Amino acid sequence: MSAAYLVAARRTAVAPRGGAFKAVEVDELGAAPIRAVLADTGIAPEAIDDVIFGNALYGGGNPARLAALRAGLPDHVPALTIDSQCCGGLDAIMFAAERIGSGRADAVIAGGVESFSRAPLRARRPRHADEAPQSYDRPPFAPWPERDPDMIAAAATLAERFGISRARQDEYAIGSHRKALQNPPGAAEIVPLADLSHDAFPRALAGTTCARLAPLAGDAAFGVTRATVAVEADAAAALLVVSEAMARRLNARRPLRIVSATRRGGDPAMPGTAPIAAAESLLAAERVAPARIAVAEVMEAFAAQAIACVDGIGVPESSLNRGGGGLARGHPIGASGAILAVRLWHEMQSESSGAIGLAAIAAAGGLGSALLVMV
Repeated sequence: MSAAYLVAARRTAVAPRGGAFKAVEVDELGAAPIRAVLADTGIAPEAIDDVIFGNALYGGGNPARLAALRAGLPDHVPALTIDSQCCGGLDAIMFAAERIGSGRADAVIAGGVESFSRAPLRARRPRHADEAPQSYDRPPFAPWPERDPDMIAAAATLAERFGISRARQDEYAIGSHRKALQNPPGAAEIVPLADLSHDAFPRALAGTTCARLAPLAGDAAFGVTRATVAVEADAAAALLVVSEAMARRLNARRPLRIVSATRRGGDPAMPGTAPIAAAESLLAAERVAPARIAVAEVMEAFAAQAIACVDGIGVPESSLNRGGGGLARGHPIGASGAILAVRLWHEMQSESSGAIGLAAIAAAGGLGSALLVMV
């Protein structure tokens, strides 16, 4: 199979729900990073073989196709939207790499887009004339209600089961914000949109602030709070995934080779731990010790979930989310995995040849995805 390479990676800023992107429709949000990766590489739009985006909240349709057309890609370029919830953006990159590896494509734009601000309202149709439509916030992620917990409640359960104290969660969240402020992304990463060119949420989070917050779920010892849960957010990210031949034609500088990628299922009642098995399987298959990971981007939907994954995988602290994570940025569900990959691409540019990078993310329903790259 042909090797697949990441040769460009761009994203919008991440804006909390109702913030700077509150009036930006999902197609324009997704089009911005697509235009940027085209411009960064100089690849002709007609040379793109496919567009694959993750999205969870749009309510159907094909937002990847809308974004591709809005970005100016020719009509003949197909597009596919996938919904594996939080994993969607990273899964899109895996599927793009598989298309490259099969020899059926030379250039695929992969990523994710999400707008909490502009997401459609959800309701189930009445079953009979006397019943009103039933509004709902999210679909089921498992067929059994007892194994389909609210995500915040699941994080609190995870924290108690793994012994992750509230104090440790607070400390982790404070560190995420601190790293985001100390190592902010540059203009080479973020595409300005709607007058926003930096992530809007990072702040100097204080321990005293965290201590005042009441638990959203769980008890005083292990509960999760607003400081340790990522905010709902709007954003988009895109990466250009190409074959080795295309990378040479584009004269790509410091491309990342996709070494391996995998998706794993786990217990739907404990969704936050699924990336552990995914990452472990990659590292074992490639005979890579966790200590060799130079850069790791691990999703922080919840501090407890991130801590459990980091501990379970064995990610070195010095390698972890060097520019902060989802707790500092926010969580645009279908785009979050692609944002991890964009962050990974930019952080890896300063690493020496042969360095290993890892991205890992969990999703509702007990799903985990992991990507291993080498510079």
